[in-house]
Amino acid sequence: MTGTPTDPRGLDIAIGDVDVRFGAPGGEVRALEGLSLDIPAGSFTAVIGPNGCGKSTLLRLVAGLLAADAGTVAVGGIVPRPGDGRVGLAFQQPRLVPWRSTADNVALPLELAGVGASERRDRAAEALERVGLAAAAALRPRELSGGMAQRAGLARALITDPPVLLLDEPFSALDALTRETFDAELQRLWLERPRTVVLVTHSVGEAVRVASQVVVMTPRPGRVARIVDIPLAWPRGPELADSPGAGALAAEVRQALAAEHAVELRPWTGGEAMA
Repeated sequence: MTGTPTDPRGLDIAIGDVDVRFGAPGGEVRALEGLSLDIPAGSFTAVIGPNGCGKSTLLRLVAGLLAADAGTVAVGGIVPRPGDGRVGLAFQQPRLVPWRSTADNVALPLELAGVGASERRDRAAEALERVGLAAAAALRPRELSGGMAQRAGLARALITDPPVLLLDEPFSALDALTRETFDAELQRLWLERPRTVVLVTHSVGEAVRVASQVVVMTPRPGRVARIVDIPLAWPRGPELADSPGAGALAAEVRQALAAEHAVELRPWTGGEAMA
């Protein structure tokens, strides 16, 4: 399979001149200012930048968990609202309820939406199967490895089959090999069921491995500094790391980061491995 998915069923995301400010003991914090971004339906977008540049704030706007102080946010032409079924969000930590089974944790969004028990069980089983966690359905969170817990968090975000999937660094705590496996799984899920995916990451290599475009953020207050298209064929296997084309794209992302951020990021323009 090459190219991008040909049956996109996601929704477009339109963010126009958005400002977000937070109150803080030392004074007001401007998290985002004048941020505009259009994300095509069915695309896989990676958002990259150091801590504090507003990446997670951006996802919460799209999920409808946060209201902008100025500007507009629309998902499929409609202002996003929590629980409307159009957006799934997986957090950096899985946030599983410790006394619930894996299946019941995954089914929680359906339970909150009033879906019946039988349908919840069936859809949780399907979501767990999709992320390779069917055998762990009856386990409690304390019985799961870190990678298994992350899979459960992803299954919970997928259970409503949302046309937009937001991923807030869900694999950052995993070791490099496990993270690479998860990247491959994400790619498989996206190719099998095209939807709009937005992944927040700190890894240039991960962004190039999985995304169709990489959004580079400015320092706080966050804005879009540059968008780097990633026109590599799908699927993208481990050999991508040795590809001259991938290396050139990773260097372009690093250069965009170094141009916007502090001096300590400028080594990213050098020989960082795609990890």
